Formats: sequence, structure tokens, C-alpha cells
Amino acid sequence: MCKAIIIRNYGDAKVLELEKISLNEPGDRELLIRHTAIGVNYHDIYVRSGLYKTLNLPGIPGCEAIGIIEKIGSGVKNFKKGDRIVYITSDYGAYATHRMLSDHLAIKVPDMISDEVMATNFLRSMTVKMLLEKVTKITLADTILVTAAAGGVGRLLCQWANSLGVCVIGTVSNQNKVSKANSYGCKYTIVCDQNDVVEKVMNFTGGKGVDVVYDSVGSETFEHSLATLKKCGHLVNYGQSSGPVEPLMMSTLAIKSLTVSRPILFHFIEHTEIYHQMAHSVFDFFMSNRLLLPESESYPLKDASITHDILESRRGGGSLYLIP
Repeated sequence: MCKAIIIRNYGDAKVLELEKISLNEPGDRELLIRHTAIGVNYHDIYVRSGLYKTLNLPGIPGCEAIGIIEKIGSGVKNFKKGDRIVYITSDYGAYATHRMLSDHLAIKVPDMISDEVMATNFLRSMTVKMLLEKVTKITLADTILVTAAAGGVGRLLCQWANSLGVCVIGTVSNQNKVSKANSYGCKYTIVCDQNDVVEKVMNFTGGKGVDVVYDSVGSETFEHSLATLKKCGHLVNYGQSSGPVEPLMMSTLAIKSLTVSRPILFHFIEHTEIYHQMAHSVFDFFMSNRLLLPESESYPLKDASITHDILESRRGGGSLYLIP
């Protein structure tokens, strides 16, 4: 029996209800996937709350999952029944026991990478790949600031940047996360509920500021993030866990010739070849054993609301996933 979380109205986590669904036979270039682990991301909260109205209601949320191919439609050439695949999609539908998936979205997973690691890190690591190589191209001479450095994307971003030899400054929401951020490659870590974030960044950089800020928090940190940039610096706002950023005056950027970008991963992986190239680069990084990952925590699909509550409380740390 196939089941899925259906959102019928925008709202809090209580709107996530498990229901029975029916699926047809796979069509041309389609795969029937039985999910084994489903990723939970902050993007899912934006969709559920209605901040992002990108899912037609009623609809099934979820952008990523890993699973096993159970049936293959006509025209499928590179997959067979029993293949283990992972995917990211802007069409949602991952919060389900089974789904139909276009074959161009499926990517075979190396045997040495577990379902758990993929479910909690694939979309996030693809985001990091985008941030460091597509949106910006950092160099050894750069110093970067990463907000929410102990969070889901933050911990991967800090470690990946540190492995490239970049100087990483991280911010965290409380003192308990400082040691975690340090273990993830931050040379300096700042508790962002303090009022001296900008002053500390300037002290760490000899008064120059940072080359790039990667800000996933949004409204609470955006002003400080801009202020920490050096002249010609770049602010990448790739999330808004504290709420959307207020409109920005261009004259504010002109003061130091700053640039700001708001990337969305789905736009960078629209082309199948680039999507697959990025994914295999991510696989290589995971198999290099250079990443320190927190212990993951799984919940049954029916308890998706619990994972959303944990994420919104900022206690999730990118370690949550759903088991169908």
C-alpha cells in the first residue's frame, strides 16, 4: 500500500497528514521508486508554511530521497529494477513510500555511501557545491563568514571550504554550538546573539572584513552580514530561517561596491549533465572520508510533523530524515 504526506492547506506542522495514494504504471522514461530514506530540509518548512508557494495544493512535499527502483517504463536505458538511486527535484513528492520519477533525475549511489548519509546530506552537499563553485569561486587568499555554521548546510560548507585552505569564520546561535563549529573547520566562531559580531569579524580580519558571507539565516543576520564584508565583497543569501530579508536599497551596496545574490539550487541543476557532474563530485567528497558528520536521527514518515518542529526550533542540525 502506497502512502504519502499530503498538504491540503498551508500552516504549521500539523498540516502534514499521512494518507493513502494510488500510483499508475510508469510511463515513458519513468521509474517507480520505493523510498528507503527521505530528506528533511528547511525548504520543506517554507513550502509547508506557504512562504514558498511552489507546491500546488493539495500536494506532497519533499525535495529529495533515496530508494530502490521497482519498475521501469518504456525508453529507460541506464537503469534496471533493483538499482539504488538518489534524487533532488523541484517538483516535490518525496514525502511518500513510493513515487514515479523521471529517469533523468535519478542518480545511482555508490555502495559505500549509506542511505542515512544520502538522506541527510545529498541536497545540502549539492547546495555547498553550488555555493563554492557556481555562485562564487573562492580562493586560498579568501576569508569567508558562514552563518549557522553548525547547521545542516553550514557544517558541510565550513568543512568543504576549510579543505580548500580557505579561512572560515562561523556564527552559531548559542555557546553550546561553538565547539561543533570549530570541529567543522571554523578558525573563529562567534555566538550571534551577541551584539559584537561585526566588531569581532573586523578584529579577526585586521579591520578588512571578509570576502564572502554565506548567510542562511536571513532577516536576523542580513544587516550584520553586509557590515562584515570588505570592499567589493559578496553576500550570498541562500536561506531565511529567521524570516525573509527586507527590501534592499542599491545605495547601501554602493557604499562598499558590494554584491548580493540569492541562489536557488534547482536553477543550477536544471541541465542534466551539470546535475550529474555535481552529484558525482559530491559522492567523491563523501567517499574521501574528509567529512565529520553528526549522528543522524530517523523518524517514521507519519511523524514528519515532529521533524519540522525540531528543525524550526533550530535543534535539527541537518541530521533528520524520514523512514517510509
